[in-house]
Amino acid sequence: QAQYVEFGGGVVQSGGSLRLSCASSGSIGMVTHMAWYRQAPGKQRDLVASFTISGTTDYADSVKGRFTISMDTSKRMVYLQMDSLRPEDTAVYYCNRRYQNVAWGQGTRVTVAS
Repeated sequence: QAQYVEFGGGVVQSGGSLRLSCASSGSIGMVTHMAWYRQAPGKQRDLVASFTISGTTDYADSVKGRFTISMDTSKRMVYLQMDSLRPEDTAVYYCNRRYQNVAWGQGTRVTVAS
């Protein structure tokens, strides 16, 4: 099944940084409105950062100023640079389209130790 593949997660100390990457597999392609989501244990999946259809970026209030979404269309990759990480950022991170999600991938787990 065509889907996006996320990688780059890991365990990091509070205040540290990680860069997540997302690639497309199979026939699925990148669109302008790519997004990153996350799901913490016992919670719903939430939108964290995205490109809008107009190409601007949008961030959840909890990550503004700390996370940066970027895209390399030539490499068909989407990235999420995460700085000043906090324990509450611990979650499984997924990439998908902001509008009309496709099948979800496995995600990549981020654990921020206090």
